[in-house]
Amino acid sequence: MSHVEKEKKKLLNRLKRMRGQLEAIERAVEEDRECARVLQQATACRGALDGFIAEVIEDHIREHLIDPASAADSPRRAAAEELVEIVHAYLT
Repeated sequence: MSHVEKEKKKLLNRLKRMRGQLEAIERAVEEDRECARVLQQATACRGALDGFIAEVIEDHIREHLIDPASAADSPRRAAAEELVEIVHAYLT
């Protein structure tokens, strides 16, 4: 995952936020908070994980599927960009 090196700081920050969200869920369960509150926090955490996954997939597509030398209007680049949009629509 050498291509992740470029985005390492951003990805690590996302992971730290997710860790904080998981800790908040743990505290909410320990403190017997309302189910709705726990579910709201869990849903937010799932959304953060989905966003993280989408970011890694997008970086992978851009690094390994798109030839940097190809023209901006090449069919392969267009297909890869469409795939990135689909991943984002599905996961975020």
